[in-house]
Amino acid sequence: MDSQRLILIIAFSFVMLLMWQAWNEDQAAFLAQQQAAVSPTTQADVPAAKVEAASGARDDVPTTQAQPAARPVAAGEQQVRVVTDVLDVVISTRGGVIQRADLLAYPVSLEHPDQPVRLLNDASGTINIAQSGLRAADGPAPDHYAAYAAAAHEYRLGQGEERIEVPLTWEQDGVKVTKTFTFTRGSYKVDVAHEVHNGAAKPWNGSQYRQLQRNADAGGMALVYTYTGGVYAGTQADGERRAYEKVKFEDMAKVPLDAQLSNGWVAMIQHYFVSAWVPGDKAELNRFYTLTSQNGNTLYTLGMMSPTRTVEPGVSTTFASSLYIGPKIQSNLEALAEGLDLTVDYGMLHFIAKPIFWLLSLFHDWVGNWGWAIVLVTVLIKLVFYKLSESSYRSMANMRKLQPKLQALKERYGDNKQKFSEEMMKLYRTEKINPLGGCLPILVQIPVFIALYWVLVESVELRQAPFILWINDLTAMDPYFVLPILMGISMWLQHKLNPQPMDEMQRKVFMILPPVFTVFFAFFPSGLVLYWVVNNVLSIAQQWVINKRMGAMDV
Repeated sequence: MDSQRLILIIAFSFVMLLMWQAWNEDQAAFLAQQQAAVSPTTQADVPAAKVEAASGARDDVPTTQAQPAARPVAAGEQQVRVVTDVLDVVISTRGGVIQRADLLAYPVSLEHPDQPVRLLNDASGTINIAQSGLRAADGPAPDHYAAYAAAAHEYRLGQGEERIEVPLTWEQDGVKVTKTFTFTRGSYKVDVAHEVHNGAAKPWNGSQYRQLQRNADAGGMALVYTYTGGVYAGTQADGERRAYEKVKFEDMAKVPLDAQLSNGWVAMIQHYFVSAWVPGDKAELNRFYTLTSQNGNTLYTLGMMSPTRTVEPGVSTTFASSLYIGPKIQSNLEALAEGLDLTVDYGMLHFIAKPIFWLLSLFHDWVGNWGWAIVLVTVLIKLVFYKLSESSYRSMANMRKLQPKLQALKERYGDNKQKFSEEMMKLYRTEKINPLGGCLPILVQIPVFIALYWVLVESVELRQAPFILWINDLTAMDPYFVLPILMGISMWLQHKLNPQPMDEMQRKVFMILPPVFTVFFAFFPSGLVLYWVVNNVLSIAQQWVINKRMGAMDV
């Protein structure tokens, strides 16, 4: 098998893998919803559905104690709006749930620049909300259904202000809780604190829980599959690190998560964006859990609960956590919690992808354009593998020079394929040519190419980033198909420079592949196609020079 055939087979297989992955994820999500609808999962230390039928099922409230009696939800639920320079958030006084969060710096599309991405949403069918509350074993505690009172119903970050504090208050049987949301200028991190003051006559024992709830929906874009679902990380009591564990929606319905971890976090991720809870005291051993509930459609919950604290009469304590709701900017995530930057899901080749992204960012800081940064990184990668590529192209040049002799063998032995193969191998030995000599260098480069692919797909910094002329979004398809056509032409030129297959049918198939890949890549993000075009052009130039030096151009 020659190098050209190997490249095309690997590339074609990669495209097929992406399509198969995306189809499998859609099917799995559908089956999970069907299964959850038929047989919702319960376990001993999470509440079963319908236990609070008097006020509506509350099977999304975690507990390690007996479920308290149902309390009616106040009818006077109100909304508190908070606007900063980067966030537009709506908080419900019912439980202090963050119902909506718009990312003001990230429009949904270039055609609608004034419509921001809505990461958190309470609209039917697109549920994605952040909940938090307290649980007490034998006393009052406000969960995310409790009726809070708000001091005001709109807060805006004013000029010269660095932060906004939004307090909500709740009181029952002498226990007063102030739930405070703190927003900071330029930050997607929201600090959430429950201050408990025990004015009762007996000790109060309770825990804080934080959870993210959403329904399953499709993630990714077109042929490019990206993971949408739950992820978490933490350290077990024995010191073993559970770093970046995915917990898919279908897994939540089948086997609920129940783990004791410290120094961890929980998150719901989708393409480019993430919502994540991080405990204030990272050393505490939190209980990590998942819940599946029915409320018109299947809702999936991923959360963590703090250890129980005892608050003596007349004493106060504060449960602190941070909620990140925003783009997957690696520097922001890395500063917030260990491993949270892994939500930028580069896959198993993240150890290669992260240095590539660092290079891409370095070039972007220099040239100020992500498109030219892609070009420069592609050139640099090509230079790093120059010697390996040279070895491959020399092998192909030798094979090209051998084409007339191989053609003569084919004419001599006609349909006797066994004899033709024997004589062909003899010729290779005589000419001291290894027909697989061009394959190994290309195989070595494949992990780097795949890692770069995921960098271009997953990095939010490239979202809606312009290049030149007609390309105003490197993560969208080329609107005029110029880059895919250039890529097809470059593939055809590479085919012409390579040794041609001896079999007529194979030759026809390889002639068809460039237009086939042109159609495939017409729907891929233009940043990916740009990389492929630049890589092909550099490969053609290098191969042409080597063929010229070795006298293989005239064959």
